[in-house]
Amino acid sequence: MEVILLERVAKLGQMGDVVNVKQGYARNYLLPQGKALRATPANIKHFETQKAQLEAKNLELKSEAQAVAEKLDGQQFIVIRSASETGSLYGSVSNRDIATAATEGGFTVDRKQIRLDRPIKELGVHGVTVVLHPEVEVRIEINVARSPEEAELQASGKSIQDLAAEAEAEAEFEIAELFDDIGAAAAEDFDGQQPEAETETKEAADDSENS
Repeated sequence: MEVILLERVAKLGQMGDVVNVKQGYARNYLLPQGKALRATPANIKHFETQKAQLEAKNLELKSEAQAVAEKLDGQQFIVIRSASETGSLYGSVSNRDIATAATEGGFTVDRKQIRLDRPIKELGVHGVTVVLHPEVEVRIEINVARSPEEAELQASGKSIQDLAAEAEAEAEFEIAELFDDIGAAAAEDFDGQQPEAETETKEAADDSENS
């Protein structure tokens, strides 16, 4: 199906381009979202009469998006989720979850603006693309953690593997300290009994001499 684009569409074309696309893509995405019109002679003629207004509106929207992009680019948002000890989530973090986190962080972001190659299913800090305008994209980070404290550690650059290794090392250290304390206590008991044994031996020797 031939359509005329009303805005820039990634990997497809610029505003005003007449392109050939699959019918399903046109009917399910381009046409209902107002990104294109069927490339009929009447629609092409109508576009030409409205082109200046469309371009002006596009520049206005692009300018607004760029203003938001300057503040949003590089921001990190926390999403708290339950997960296994290995870091696998019990579920996933979706476009909607990310949009909600960004909105709660003070930015108006729609889930349709979130571009995810696949759902997030692991703890950690994940890079995500936000399409604010057909010509304006930014990258944000989603910090998926089991608690705010864990999120803070991950934000400092530590992975879930690093945190697990630290926890294991700390546990081993505590066990080693416990055994050291037990050993030290046993040694003290032994040292305390030694003088008593020596005294008993001396007393027995004295009794033998006297007899």
